[in-house]
Amino acid sequence: MTEPIIVWLRNDLRLSDNLALYQANKKGVPVLLLYVLDDEAAGTWRMGSTSRWWLHYSLESLKTDLQKLGSDVILRRGSTVDVIIEISRQLGVKEIYCSKQFEPWARELEQILHQKLEEYGITLNCCAGQLLHAPGKLCTKIGKSFQVYTPFLRALTATDIRIPKPAPSNLLKFTRLPQSDTLKDWCLIPIAPDWAGGMRKAWQPGETGAQKRLNSFLEKSAATYHINRDRPKQPYCTASTSKLSPHLHFGEITPAICWHAAKLKAAQDPTHSEGLEIFLKELAWREFSYHLIYHSTDLPAEPFRKRFVSFPWQPPSKVRSTQLKAWQQGKTGYPIIDAGLRELWTTGWMHNRVRMIAASFLTKHLLIPWQQGQDWFWDCLVDANLASNSASWQWVSGCGADAAPYFRIFNPVIQGQKFDADGTYVRFWVPEIAKIPNKYIHTPWLCPKHMLDMYNIKIGVTYPLPIVDHKQARDRALEAYQFLKSTTP
Repeated sequence: MTEPIIVWLRNDLRLSDNLALYQANKKGVPVLLLYVLDDEAAGTWRMGSTSRWWLHYSLESLKTDLQKLGSDVILRRGSTVDVIIEISRQLGVKEIYCSKQFEPWARELEQILHQKLEEYGITLNCCAGQLLHAPGKLCTKIGKSFQVYTPFLRALTATDIRIPKPAPSNLLKFTRLPQSDTLKDWCLIPIAPDWAGGMRKAWQPGETGAQKRLNSFLEKSAATYHINRDRPKQPYCTASTSKLSPHLHFGEITPAICWHAAKLKAAQDPTHSEGLEIFLKELAWREFSYHLIYHSTDLPAEPFRKRFVSFPWQPPSKVRSTQLKAWQQGKTGYPIIDAGLRELWTTGWMHNRVRMIAASFLTKHLLIPWQQGQDWFWDCLVDANLASNSASWQWVSGCGADAAPYFRIFNPVIQGQKFDADGTYVRFWVPEIAKIPNKYIHTPWLCPKHMLDMYNIKIGVTYPLPIVDHKQARDRALEAYQFLKSTTP
């Protein structure tokens, strides 16, 4: 029997526009799909609890789609290198295809695997497709990597974006399948306690769910995306944003599919063009984040702007620990921030505007290092993407590429009043203060006592007082920044 080709699946859990699968299937030999859960290779950046929940259902969806083609995916847990070599030698495999990944640990894994496979005469083919363009392809006129988003965006939009490849209509069967784990073996979903009820309500992991999400966005939200994307809506509502980020992260859909679908919709209906232009810029920001981590592999740990290595963060202490915990639990006393952190804990996602407010509060009001917030998001987000998470936290904190100025310190009260004027978002996620009138919904500590008594609300008891005063915290943050400026060139 002809030896099969292994398609090593990574964050490309789809059939459509999967270049590794497309190229392998063109060979006209049996294709064996393999997914390895390798926590050791990822090291510090092994998947968090919420991502594992998503992975379970994404693989379950992929298995269903493959079984319709008479195929399946082999699951193994352990060392990627050991598993692939073992199965390759067992089945006489000579070629392996995979999608190229760009996280530092993933690039290192590819190099190690390539070297090991060469020893056995096995070829590793790493295919593009996870991004619009591989990092390194776009560079400045003098051949250097981009440090600023806007020139990167101009360079990106001046290029041709590849046309997505179709899903295979059939896959040649391979009868001697190696042993496979089951998803149940991996214990990826919580049982006791089951904390994933809100996520099951909010999401449909898998390629089908990704396509539904894209279609819904294009039909219902794209026309007003440029207006509504900064306004957090009612829970489980997709009226203001695309919510495609977790689907993109797990590779259930590609940015090329999203890019061309958006371009086509804008051409068909010009009323959608302004909103979709902003949507394409968001896809470009995701690309820029990968560009940054490709050229600065320490991005998840070290500030991009090296002068911030000396920034005077609040030193570890009982106070800092208490404030960090209050932030994580959504008990800061600032309703818009608390709503966001509770949305994150319940659904595995937080509205982007609220992410910026919450991140600014942690790093500037509390002077807690951005890495602490990044780590919390990593464990809690269904779209916990190393490149985007690192670049975005550094951007808000003022130490990243193309960063917002450090002295841009979000006032959580004004932000809440501006983007959640009627308090719809806050009232759902912070039910303790839901009955407070609009005038005070973002400043419950200023609500007259007789009103609070009427609704049996006790600020400081049933809902916390602000853990820091905005003006004092802002002044302290600006002093810290002045100190940094005075001590670094």
